[in-house]
Amino acid sequence: MAALKEIKARISSVGGTLKITSAMKMVASAKLHHVQAEAEALADYERQLAEITEALFRFAGEEEITVALNRPHEGLRRAVVVAIASDGSLCGGFNAEAARKLDHTVDALRQEGFEKVEIWPVGERMVTFVRKSGWPVDDTYRALSGHHDYAGAVRLADRLMQDYEAGEIDRVVLVYNHYASMSRQIPTAETLLPLERHSADTASRDESDPNYICEPSLQELLAELLPLSVRTRMYEVLLDSATAEHAARTVAMQTASDNAQDLLDELALFYNKQRQQAITNELADIAPSD
Repeated sequence: MAALKEIKARISSVGGTLKITSAMKMVASAKLHHVQAEAEALADYERQLAEITEALFRFAGEEEITVALNRPHEGLRRAVVVAIASDGSLCGGFNAEAARKLDHTVDALRQEGFEKVEIWPVGERMVTFVRKSGWPVDDTYRALSGHHDYAGAVRLADRLMQDYEAGEIDRVVLVYNHYASMSRQIPTAETLLPLERHSADTASRDESDPNYICEPSLQELLAELLPLSVRTRMYEVLLDSATAEHAARTVAMQTASDNAQDLLDELALFYNKQRQQAITNELADIAPSD
């Protein structure tokens, strides 16, 4: 009977765990749908903004457009890597993949010749990894992972742009997990600053491009649009990482729930067999012998 009590206690424990993982899956799924809808709406805005900026560069033709944000620095003194992960765990390999991508990115920047590579982690799990690795760190924006609002993204982007324009930073790289599908999050490293310079070759201009009349000048327009592009891209990456996190947690909790249900079924079957065997033994003890 003692063995049956132990199995019954185990069934109760696994059942409680199943309730927790099922609830966590529902919460993660709800958060995923909310953030995903916001990210998709922002992606449309960011895509149209990029098209406008590219059209202005094409329209410029041979005119020299000089904006600090898309002008590469000659020196390789200091690079900043904004590395994004999650605040919590229980999301499969989400944080481990981001940390591994950060490790490779830092090595690549050092091999390229940067004298100093500084990490600005976003998310408590990334902060922990960076501190254990012993890299130079600025954790001012660590809370943006759990509170990914546009105002926070603007603060981070504006500081990066200010330091880049002042020559204090020579490159800014973003490291994060890109949401590809529910079961696939891609570790990604992309250069935020300097901005990629679009071709201004007149031969590449589409014949369907309108004949723009720019007021004020192209230089002034791009000086306003490029910072907006950086702010928008920063916010889009924060939302992309959050979407990937919630997707990874939803899948992880679904897998945990399935495993718990399988274990529960096995325990229930084993319990019933043991109980049947115990009843058979009791009947054998009280039955008269021939």
